[in-house]
Amino acid sequence: MTDRTELGRFLRARREALRPADVGLVPGGRRRTPGLRREEVAMLANISTDYYERLEQARGVSPSESLLASLARSLRLSTDERDHLYAVAGYQPPQGPATDGYADPGLMHILDALKDTPAQIVDELGTVVLQNPMAAALLGPLVGLPGREGNGAWAWFTRPEVRGIYPEEEREAVGRLLVADLRSAVFRHGHHPAGQALVGELLKASTEFAALWELGEVATVRSCRKALLHPRAGRLDLQCDVVLSPNTGNRLFLYRPQPGTDAAERLAFLHVLGNQSFTA
Repeated sequence: MTDRTELGRFLRARREALRPADVGLVPGGRRRTPGLRREEVAMLANISTDYYERLEQARGVSPSESLLASLARSLRLSTDERDHLYAVAGYQPPQGPATDGYADPGLMHILDALKDTPAQIVDELGTVVLQNPMAAALLGPLVGLPGREGNGAWAWFTRPEVRGIYPEEEREAVGRLLVADLRSAVFRHGHHPAGQALVGELLKASTEFAALWELGEVATVRSCRKALLHPRAGRLDLQCDVVLSPNTGNRLFLYRPQPGTDAAERLAFLHVLGNQSFTA
């Protein structure tokens, strides 16, 4: 059962503790009260301002788990704060790796600071939970897609067109690494239900995945060289660096140009494309 009074009090306290710069927003003008405005939280969580106001005023309907994950991400909640939010809303806090759309606040702070570098936050099972505009311009928008479409392994093995961004000679290695990384994540915390469900669906959806899964390979995606083929920017030779949050299992992937290549100029072109897309 939702404790609406505590839920509203907690949301209001966390909102008032944040400044616009803490969540990547431009301050803009004087503020009569400290913290974020309600409409700013609503925008970040992709809900109406009226709905969010009702939650704070203890007169809204009980939020869903997916909405709680969005609010936790928007308010930059720590894992302890996220668990409290779930508890007062009447849900069991997520167990094991964060696979509910929650993003680590420390990694989000880094992401906010990366304006010219493509970067995205991925949960332990490989689902993209947050991108900056540069990552969306480079890899396509991957946040908030229906079903499992935002999961790297699912997209790779069920949508052949996704592979087009990689040179043909690298695709086998990419597929094997995705499977090995998923196996590592699924068994890291025991037989995690969300991971087992994803594997079960992939085994039914892709004979290629099933064959690679039988190999039993285990690996974790770490920093590596990547060559990506962008339809408008051409070939980009990049270094993919990975920053891990031990507390949540979230990983920040950032893509920087390889020295001695023209990738920096091509990324600058993508930056222009990204700004055009997000200001149109």
